[in-house]
Amino acid sequence: MKAVVYTRYGPPGVLRLTDVETPVPQGDKVLVKVHAVSLNRSDWETLLGKPLYARIGGPFRPRHHVLGSDIAGQVAAAGPEATLFRPGEKVFADVLRHMGGFAEYACVPQSALSPMPAGLTYAEAAALPQAGAIALQGVGQVRAGQAVLVNGAGGGSGMYAVQLAKLLGAEVTAVDNTGKLEFMRSLGADHVIDYTKDDFTRNGRAYDLILDLAACHRGRPVFLDILPASGTLAG
Repeated sequence: MKAVVYTRYGPPGVLRLTDVETPVPQGDKVLVKVHAVSLNRSDWETLLGKPLYARIGGPFRPRHHVLGSDIAGQVAAAGPEATLFRPGEKVFADVLRHMGGFAEYACVPQSALSPMPAGLTYAEAAALPQAGAIALQGVGQVRAGQAVLVNGAGGGSGMYAVQLAKLLGAEVTAVDNTGKLEFMRSLGADHVIDYTKDDFTRNGRAYDLILDLAACHRGRPVFLDILPASGTLAG
């Protein structure tokens, strides 16, 4: 099968498209014919080996030689202990612990797989696992009427966070760059802030929840806390 392989940390130039052996599922593993794979920041960090936590399991050379952690596709075969899925079923998964999505086939534990929701394309399903889970963890406890700010609202997790917060009844302020303002409005954001022009940490507004997906504002790192409704936001 074809796969995008790398054997050392570095820029995209270390990647190469080559032929590798198609894995054979053993135990509870399932072989998935990959129809779509998303590109996450975790792939970028694991490619570069930066920050240092990206080298867990492989301090000097990558432990896994094929990146790609969010996949969608069809079950091609199953190991003898894999009983949850049958060949032909549409599935999607977050396989960050195993990687392997940038290939024609990926072999993953059946516990990592879920049936694809009806009505989704493979591309849409592959974009869900990591980004959606981060957004749900970030805003899942929001209550109706609360004020929520999402920093990095125009990215993968941010776009889900804005929509989830609105569904839960929050007043949402979305922060990102100039080119994403209309996109954030289309997601349902009540207020949008262009970080290249305005510093949301100095506008005097308070929020019940701040979900900081960018870890910076106006190009500078910042550490933000979850504030009570009566709190203020300091730069």
